[in-house]
Amino acid sequence: MKLLIGQIAHETNTFSNVKTEKESFELWGWDTGECVITKNRNVRNYVGGMIDRAEELGFEIVPTFATFAYPAGVITTETYQALKEELISRIAAESRYDAIVLSLHGAGVTEVAEDLEGDLLKEIRSVIGYEIPIIVTLDLHANLTQTMVDEADAILGNNLYPHTDSYEIGMEAVGLAQSIVQKQLKPSMYLRTLPLIIPTSTTNLSPAKDVNERCREWEQNGSLIDCTFYHGFPYTNIAQIGVSVLVTTDNQPDLAKKAAEDVASYIWERKEDFYTKHPLPKEAIAQALQHNGFPVVLNETSDNPGGGTPGDGTFLLRALLEKKPEKAAFGFIYDPEVVEKAFQAGVGSSIEVQLGGKTDNLHGEPIPLKAYVKCLTDGRFIQSSPMGKGAQVNLGRSVRLVSGGVDIIVCSVKSQTLDEQIFLLHGIDVKEYKIIGLKSSQHFRAGFEPISSKIITVDSPGLTTLDFTTFLYSNLKTDVYPLKPVTQTVL
Repeated sequence: MKLLIGQIAHETNTFSNVKTEKESFELWGWDTGECVITKNRNVRNYVGGMIDRAEELGFEIVPTFATFAYPAGVITTETYQALKEELISRIAAESRYDAIVLSLHGAGVTEVAEDLEGDLLKEIRSVIGYEIPIIVTLDLHANLTQTMVDEADAILGNNLYPHTDSYEIGMEAVGLAQSIVQKQLKPSMYLRTLPLIIPTSTTNLSPAKDVNERCREWEQNGSLIDCTFYHGFPYTNIAQIGVSVLVTTDNQPDLAKKAAEDVASYIWERKEDFYTKHPLPKEAIAQALQHNGFPVVLNETSDNPGGGTPGDGTFLLRALLEKKPEKAAFGFIYDPEVVEKAFQAGVGSSIEVQLGGKTDNLHGEPIPLKAYVKCLTDGRFIQSSPMGKGAQVNLGRSVRLVSGGVDIIVCSVKSQTLDEQIFLLHGIDVKEYKIIGLKSSQHFRAGFEPISSKIITVDSPGLTTLDFTTFLYSNLKTDVYPLKPVTQTVL
């Protein structure tokens, strides 16, 4: 069996003022051919799962094109065109293959298409037709559309957040491709959308955990292939956003609809349970200091680069510097300008800088800072988090500064913090610190829950704040809860 694999992934925060250009994708890899395999083999991500399972089954793998960019603003027209041409031209150049398996995201937005994934799949179909099956993996935060469902033979998404199951989803996608090609399976999908947006909600805890359990109960039916609760990506001003349920059966459309309707009704009944009030930075620090154990992790959810924020927000860091708690570390803030000054000054020197707050006015003003340069690094390490374990990470030249007793890591590439590796790289053992500040909404939990005494989510102004009322949703085609009261539950 001959299998084509590829990837184009982007989670677009349309409220960001930073458009996504081709360079944003190239920063993390514009990979073609054998490079796709060598870079992802044995890595716990979607593509890694696809490769490992296909090799295990003895399939011929044809790697086409794989890239992703860190979440940011709308993808430019030129960039989207380059992405499409790279992938589709490589698909068109192949012949006599049995299936295509693609790692997409589900929340991609371009200047010319609100539904990147649906538009991309339609263009691929215009080239290859509808005889060759296409199996797609999506992120749990996909804003699913009927176009995606219509153009793919099967769609699989994460069940877990943090996304520690991406590798398994990639493996499952290859297994589905095999079953479809061998005529052992005829997928029938039913998509149920809800006029609902929810905050980032870990599946380790209720209510998201309970919804997943509801899906698992349905999957006990032998004819039901998959039931997935998609949380949706709320930070985007497009016509259709929000929660959805996608159910896939083996040629039983009525069963697919019944299961999707049941899970969707359950989500709607539990919707209020998703909304929790979180403390501001000063409140969170006070709570951390009152806690006996350590480390206490303070995650700044409102400036989560994994959701399209600039990563240079200063609200939490400023509060830490003002409080001057003993044994506190912040890892990390994005500011290549400060990194450059630290490298010029060298280890052991003192520098005066304006730290952070350079991208926009939403995430806090720059911090006037006099700091000691403790160490300099290349920002490279191997990811240890169960989410994406084994991936090679490059955050660019990075520096550890010390000011007022607070250790501050500053990097040249923006990213959320997924595990303790960026701290270890700079000589910081997080288990020896009382407070660890970082930028992430939920993904950090995979790496930090096993080693932390307490986690406190910190919310403040930002592009990924949990207060949706701070955004202007001007393009919605219907009312969405909690922005407006909603009684109608069908889109």
